[in-house]
Amino acid sequence: MAKQTIEAMIEGGKASAAPPLGPALGPAGVNIGQVISEINKKTADFKGMQVPIKIMVADDKSFTITVGTPPVSALLKKEANLEKGSGNPLADKVADLKIEQIIKVAKMKTDSLLGKTMFDRVNEVIGTCNSMGIMVEGKQARDITADIKGGAFKDEITAEKTELSAEELKQLEIERKRLAEDIEKRKVELTTMAKSIIEGMAGKPRGMIKAKLVEAKIPALIIEELLPVESAAPADGKPGAPAAPGAKAEAKPAAAAKK
Repeated sequence: MAKQTIEAMIEGGKASAAPPLGPALGPAGVNIGQVISEINKKTADFKGMQVPIKIMVADDKSFTITVGTPPVSALLKKEANLEKGSGNPLADKVADLKIEQIIKVAKMKTDSLLGKTMFDRVNEVIGTCNSMGIMVEGKQARDITADIKGGAFKDEITAEKTELSAEELKQLEIERKRLAEDIEKRKVELTTMAKSIIEGMAGKPRGMIKAKLVEAKIPALIIEELLPVESAAPADGKPGAPAAPGAKAEAKPAAAAKK
């Protein structure tokens, strides 16, 4: 039975006897070096990420270490070298991962995923890729899932293969940068188109302009950024004129102080 439980957040593979672990482990009477070594071994796959750990110390000074895991989305961002997923995952793809990287994440999250087999868990991870705008083996989630169902990558998944060559990793990074450039280029084109529509409909109701932008397939984020915001009605009760494109609504003046 555990006599003491110590919990902490550490960077994967980089636990040390410095605070917070060292001072907490000292009074527990365990071999601190042995505990640190075991923690680093268990968290080696989470390098660069903060992970929760729990150390349970028994009366005989033996210990058990359990390691929590970051969410699937965080693990995928690490594999893809991303800061965030796509803001428009249906249209903008931000990365392309290999099946080995999907298997790696599925293995790391085995205890948290619902799937009973590795094939099921791989498909769960691919579902998260879809919502983040991440492709797998150059395909969208529904297509790669169909391929797996048809027998593709059977050997890799069965063997739980997770290693990639340095050349494969290099090519994935090149592809990530290319996708980022494509997204930025497309954003510039759509922003230019949106501004042209807004300028051409100057004086029209906001709802009419927005409908035209939606019809032109301008993303919602660009619409909200550029669409004129109607000003508050003036004191005479008549509707105010639309603000200039990109302008922000003025804050309402504070109520006059009571005399």
